[in-house]
Amino acid sequence: MDSGKFLHRRKPDIPGIRPRASDENQQASVKSLELSKVIRLLEDPLTANLKERHLFVLKKLLKRNQIGFLLKELTGIARILNLCAEKVKDHPEYVPVLCEALQICRLPFLKEKTSDELKYAQDVVEFLSHLGCLMRVSDAEVRQQIVESVKSFYSCVTPKQLLHGLQPTSPGYRLQLLEQSDLAQTLLLSMAALENQPAIKLQLLQTLQILSTSSDKNCALILNARGAETICLHMNEPDPSGQVLFRSCVILWNLLERGSKEEVIAQLSTMECVISLKEAFLHQLTNGLRHSDLPLTTDLLVITTLIAENPNSLLIESLFAKQLVVLVTFPEVRSHNPLVRNLKLSFNNEDLNTKRLLLNLLVLMSKDLAALRLYKEERVMLALLTLAKAPAASSESRSGSRRWSSVQQEELQLQALATLATVAPLMLDDYMSCQGNTCLLVLLDWCVKQDSYFGQGNSFHGTGGRGSKKAQMRYCIRALRSMTSSGEDSVNQDLCDQGTIGQLLGILMQMEASPDEEDVVILEIKSDIQLILSLLCESDMHRKELFGSEGVEMAVHFLRKGSNKFYSGLGHNKLILSTVDCVQSCIVGCYTTEDYFLAKDGVFLLLDLLYSSPRCVHCIILSTLVELCDNPNTLSHILSWRNDGGQMAPGLLLQLWREEEEELEVRRNRHGVIADPQRPILSLHQQDANQLSFPANVPSAAVLELSENLRSKIYFIFCKLGFQDLPGLSTQHYVTLSIVRRYMDFKVGEVWDEISKELSLDGVRPISPDEEALSTICKVAEDTARRVAAEQNSILELQEKGEIGEEELMYTEIKSHWKQQELTAKSWDSYVSRTSNYEILKEVKAQREKFIESSQPKPKHEDAAAQPKEHFIGHVISIETTGAPGPAGVKLTLATTPIKAAGQDEVGPTAQDPEYFSTVSVKD
Repeated sequence: MDSGKFLHRRKPDIPGIRPRASDENQQASVKSLELSKVIRLLEDPLTANLKERHLFVLKKLLKRNQIGFLLKELTGIARILNLCAEKVKDHPEYVPVLCEALQICRLPFLKEKTSDELKYAQDVVEFLSHLGCLMRVSDAEVRQQIVESVKSFYSCVTPKQLLHGLQPTSPGYRLQLLEQSDLAQTLLLSMAALENQPAIKLQLLQTLQILSTSSDKNCALILNARGAETICLHMNEPDPSGQVLFRSCVILWNLLERGSKEEVIAQLSTMECVISLKEAFLHQLTNGLRHSDLPLTTDLLVITTLIAENPNSLLIESLFAKQLVVLVTFPEVRSHNPLVRNLKLSFNNEDLNTKRLLLNLLVLMSKDLAALRLYKEERVMLALLTLAKAPAASSESRSGSRRWSSVQQEELQLQALATLATVAPLMLDDYMSCQGNTCLLVLLDWCVKQDSYFGQGNSFHGTGGRGSKKAQMRYCIRALRSMTSSGEDSVNQDLCDQGTIGQLLGILMQMEASPDEEDVVILEIKSDIQLILSLLCESDMHRKELFGSEGVEMAVHFLRKGSNKFYSGLGHNKLILSTVDCVQSCIVGCYTTEDYFLAKDGVFLLLDLLYSSPRCVHCIILSTLVELCDNPNTLSHILSWRNDGGQMAPGLLLQLWREEEEELEVRRNRHGVIADPQRPILSLHQQDANQLSFPANVPSAAVLELSENLRSKIYFIFCKLGFQDLPGLSTQHYVTLSIVRRYMDFKVGEVWDEISKELSLDGVRPISPDEEALSTICKVAEDTARRVAAEQNSILELQEKGEIGEEELMYTEIKSHWKQQELTAKSWDSYVSRTSNYEILKEVKAQREKFIESSQPKPKHEDAAAQPKEHFIGHVISIETTGAPGPAGVKLTLATTPIKAAGQDEVGPTAQDPEYFSTVSVKD
């Protein structure tokens, strides 16, 4: 019996009865059961060769799913597609089935319930992974359908009319799950099988471009499969359409921007990838005739630039660097290299971008010493100096030929100067043979001249220079600073022989006299000029003499500006530092300039700056003052300085010492007394470092501390000033000064203590005499610290006694004042009572007369009896203190007022009764 007839049998439908919910579930289970029967039909060995029956069942299954695959059936559909893919090898008749199924995959998946999206999410991920595995089918149509299906995920496909109870999944559902699948990796790996199918390969690159553009996770998946390397190695394969290289570059850019840049560069830094990039770049450079090919050349050069940043790049070994260097010097230097023999420039913006990228590559490749030999062979220095020349000189040398426009020439000139600042110090011989100093000084003269040139300021290097030559001066000065920083005496001597010191001083003062407002560029130029002067004059006495009075005037002028704009953000902080460095390098050490600097109140200005500037500037200012103290005339200037608040230089230095110890967290009590005699000057950082053992060629923490903080510099200044009879010091200052005086003793003890601890950490036991000597030294240092602490406490006790004496004197004055007020009040009350009550007045008068009579001595002579008796009342006129402790230290000055006897005044008390001021006659 023909088994095919059983496939046409079906149970008769029951009309007129609508299926209930339970019936729908039953139908779903029937459909699922039918899907499992199809899988069994394809896998069962008894039915595995029934090709016609397979195709009939598969077509029927696909016809049933024309509106899309159900989420719950995706696992079975993936199994069926894989079985068909295996049968395609021997039976091409399965290809249309696969293609039709892949076309259905373009439609959204279907769900019966809202919860199906979450429930079957893992099934969707596995289905998408299986979808990529179908690329193993060699048939071009199947591969094309796979690629088209994946691309359709990123387009809005309108679902067909759905049955009742079915809904399409959300638009981003497949894309979200695609990132969790292996589809991107599988598509990338399939590129190796598409060498004979260029059309499919191009479509696959388009798909990978979409995947890498839309998601960071897809980029990570592609990179995990070494996608950057794979794309790079296949970019130069034969391509009739001319789109493979473009698509490959776009994918690489997406991986750089959305993936791990370090991973991409690492994959592209292999020899094979570098050679592939070289071939692609040179092919585009020589054969890219269309205008649309020029941006592609620039993109390849940018990718090469990123590879050059990798220290392990193989640009030189692959000979790519040599060809790039040849292109850098074209057309400024004539060359017989075949690469540039027939090369012509259009001098358009794309050529300008290529030229700028090549100049940037010079800077990146200069880190490799092997590249410098290429620079020398191809005369890179001559090309850079030619580009850096002033526009007028450059145009004269190339008159009558096509050349860069003024804007393009300005951009190349500025970038050439920026490149010189990096490359020239590495090629001093070539720089001097090409007379680099002369070229830069001539350009500097051109920058100062007033003419009709106006900078465009369109490029990065031209920022801030629009309408002027500030950008050219900025990079010219920067190149000179780079050359002087190299420390090559021949270069510096050549600059001095050409009058650079006077030229730079003139430019600096000319800029100061200009009415233009200071900006970032101007401040950078000024600070760089000062740094150049410092580098030129630092170690040569004759150059310091050339710096002379004009240079001193310049330094004093900038010191007078102070530090008010230190945090302005424009660069005033750098200018302050460079000014102080200029004083230290160009003035200090030459008595002629030093004396002139002192006469111009230079030390006062340094101390003003030390008082007002932030902590980061203190170190260099103190270093300069230490060196200036070698001049004996400096000390009087330091001791006579006083700030606006009346603080003098010794007090300021001791205040900085205390602030430094607070910053270092040195242990002190609240009065500044040594709290730990075993560690009198040890900082918290040193305590941590003492737990480590350092090699012999590495300075220890105790030695390194001398150069990193201010205490050693303050100590050296006090060694010049002395520690006695210093003006303007308080008790707190004397407490700190006692530590400063013993700083060197403490430091010596600290170093020996550090040696002892390092020996212990290394497990080394000194011999007995050395061990005894170490113990004695550490004990002496500790005893010194205890004596200093006792001295500090003695100073504080004297201060406390003085304060107590002042307090007692103040209380005595207050007591005398209140007593006087009390007596005055009682006198007034007595006067009021006598004037308001006559009886009291008579009683008082009687008492007075009685008292007078009893107190009067009998007269020895009649003449004396006839004389009237006078009585006096004392008044406190003034109070003085003699400094003695207690009441003995108060000196009162009294005055007496005469009081007439009762019989002398017959009229009675007047309006100004003397008894009003009496403090004696009133009884308490």
